[in-house]
Amino acid sequence: MERIFINQTIKYIGEKVKVCGWVNSRRDHGKIIFIDLRDRSGLVQIVFTEELKSEIYKLSDKLRPEWVIEVVGTVEKRPEKMKNPKIETGGIEIKAEDLKIHSEAKTLPFSVESDGYEINEEKRLKYRYLDLRRQRLQKNLKIRQEVIYFMRTYLKEKDFVEVETPILTKSTPEGARDFLVPARLQPGKFYALPQSPQQYKQLLMVAGLERYFQIARCLRDEDARADRQAEHTQLDIEMSFVEQDDILNLTESLYIDICKKLFPEKRISEIPFPRMTYKEAMAKYKSDKPDLRKNKKDENELAFCFIIDFPMFEWHEGEKRWGASHHPFTKPKTDDTEKIKKTPEKIISYQHDFVLNGWEVGGGSIRTTDLNVLTAVFEVLGHSPKETKEQFKNYFEAFQYGVPPHGGIAPGIDRFLAIVLGEPNIREVISFPKTGDNRGLMMDVPSKIPEDQLKELHIKIIRDK
Repeated sequence: MERIFINQTIKYIGEKVKVCGWVNSRRDHGKIIFIDLRDRSGLVQIVFTEELKSEIYKLSDKLRPEWVIEVVGTVEKRPEKMKNPKIETGGIEIKAEDLKIHSEAKTLPFSVESDGYEINEEKRLKYRYLDLRRQRLQKNLKIRQEVIYFMRTYLKEKDFVEVETPILTKSTPEGARDFLVPARLQPGKFYALPQSPQQYKQLLMVAGLERYFQIARCLRDEDARADRQAEHTQLDIEMSFVEQDDILNLTESLYIDICKKLFPEKRISEIPFPRMTYKEAMAKYKSDKPDLRKNKKDENELAFCFIIDFPMFEWHEGEKRWGASHHPFTKPKTDDTEKIKKTPEKIISYQHDFVLNGWEVGGGSIRTTDLNVLTAVFEVLGHSPKETKEQFKNYFEAFQYGVPPHGGIAPGIDRFLAIVLGEPNIREVISFPKTGDNRGLMMDVPSKIPEDQLKELHIKIIRDK
């Protein structure tokens, strides 16, 4: 007999079915035992009576919470007074005829019946495979799938091509620290894990794809932050022959449709989304990610906006150097290389940030295709023209063969979901998140590597004294 999901049982009244799942709760009423069985689709009440074969009834008496079982029985309507309107299957129950125990379970380190907010988060992350049994987190992961599926469908219908770019790539001085991977077959050399697919997606524009997207994994070796992850997921978009307004209009249209289709209970406070310059935002709101909600207590209000005209550079006082406000490939609003180098504090860029309820949920820009301008930008950042040409020789080679004007944006999927689902942080919408200081408690990572493996990789660990 083929197993069916619990939420399908209501279609089989009077018929025999097989269901599988976890024992959610057990109630013993003397000569009758009630089990609430749970699978990913919901709960159903199973009834074991003494009318069963004695060995089946005795076996049912052993059942305890979170045991994994299989039950065959007949779906029957519950008496009117015994119906449970709180669950989808509250009008029926399954009268058991056969029982199989797949595995027993120890007492869990915490309850999975609640939302889980009251439980110590480090304990939840250590036992994440148990934490994920709770209904709230399974719902979050299902909605995450729906959002990603909608994005893929929407962009495909607009003639975008989804392209996967390499995970093992080159370390370049463009932003956050890279995670490095030793190249065993080339001792002393390393790959880097991508902070973003930035270079690859620009080279796809040189390749003539014109409209690219990817559900991209991005990895950054950042300092500990409360609501950041070493790895996150973003919708990566790049387009050729566009102006900044084209990118913003596409993003606005996509997110309006996502909200209308998947989150109809949400209300977007203003359409079209407000657009303001960085200077205006800082003057009026003292923030480059203003919260424009009219009623900040309204959990269903979504206030989107775009911030444009950012400074090209920002001064890092501690390091006494200039850094890129977005990234070095952002196009300045001038092609005067001397002006860029002599007055970096005055240079405005074609950067755009996507903001929701006071959080930055995405960013992008029109890209620099003039290699002289790119070289000048890197000079401001402290790199000589020779260093820049060496580090980014793929650009210098590729752009000689015809490069279209292009730009893009990369909205973060984790942050958007956390906001629309009313979650306190992005860890609640990620399957196996790490702590704020990048530890994976469930898998105990990062971890030490055996000496023989390090030797094979030609790596020597310098121990602190």
